[in-house]
Amino acid sequence: MDTRKLRYFLAVVDCNGFNRAADELLIAQPSLSQTIASLERDLGVPLFHRIGRRAVLSEAGKELVGPARQVMRDLDAARSAVDALRGLRSGTLDIMTMPSPGIEPLTSMIASFVELNPSMRLNVEAAFTPEEVIEAVRSGHSELGLAGSHGPIRVPGITVLELEQQALILLVNPQADTFGAGDVVHREALSGHRLIASQRGSLMRWLVDDALAQGVEVEIVVEVAHRTSILPMVLAGVGHAVMPSSWTATANRSGLRTLQIEPVSRLDVALLSRTKDLTPAALSFLDVAREHGTSTHR
Repeated sequence: MDTRKLRYFLAVVDCNGFNRAADELLIAQPSLSQTIASLERDLGVPLFHRIGRRAVLSEAGKELVGPARQVMRDLDAARSAVDALRGLRSGTLDIMTMPSPGIEPLTSMIASFVELNPSMRLNVEAAFTPEEVIEAVRSGHSELGLAGSHGPIRVPGITVLELEQQALILLVNPQADTFGAGDVVHREALSGHRLIASQRGSLMRWLVDDALAQGVEVEIVVEVAHRTSILPMVLAGVGHAVMPSSWTATANRSGLRTLQIEPVSRLDVALLSRTKDLTPAALSFLDVAREHGTSTHR
């Protein structure tokens, strides 16, 4: 199969349409449409449904995305292997990450990775549940996935590298700080306070729901799926928020007080990958991740 056709197909997927993809590829839109039509003839199935000016993936198109990305990664790996003989290390690494691990340890690992591989480009996409990360790795959409879960992840066919545990903390609303001195708060002390909560399925939301079930009378004032919105809301005085300790440094730099919540609940952070056929870029990142995990445990 012509890899150029696959590259054009993925451009339409990533750009959400033919016009933007044509601009990205620096080709005329009719030429792009003809190439996709040729790929559809090769496969014998439509890859997109044309709805007005929009192009929506068909079921066959959805199935092709993962394998197409793998083909392009394999091609990049082949180029990287040849480049390595000339002292070059280039290519692209796709990573799917949940928000909190995407702050830390991802930032530290990327800093180490790009120092070792200055010509490598990383493409980092967002997921909001461990299941989304697992599916991205399993389908080939991303080579690596960074997930935080309530307990270790065990999935057949997926290699799980456990990196660290992050205790849950309270980002304190400065307009309602009645917790006194110290750096610890007990769940019972949250009674009567307003909280900004993550969506159901997260460990942070589980802690809030568990406190409610134990008779701690907290009020959920906002439920937020995009956790990057939580810190600004706390700063604005909307409420307190339960978050993993990866947010501590950012919150403190913003002027917020953070308290460890007792009894302690911890988010297990792990890096997920396929069990075989990883590109040199992914293997290099795994080496960095292992070193991070070793230093953390040490």
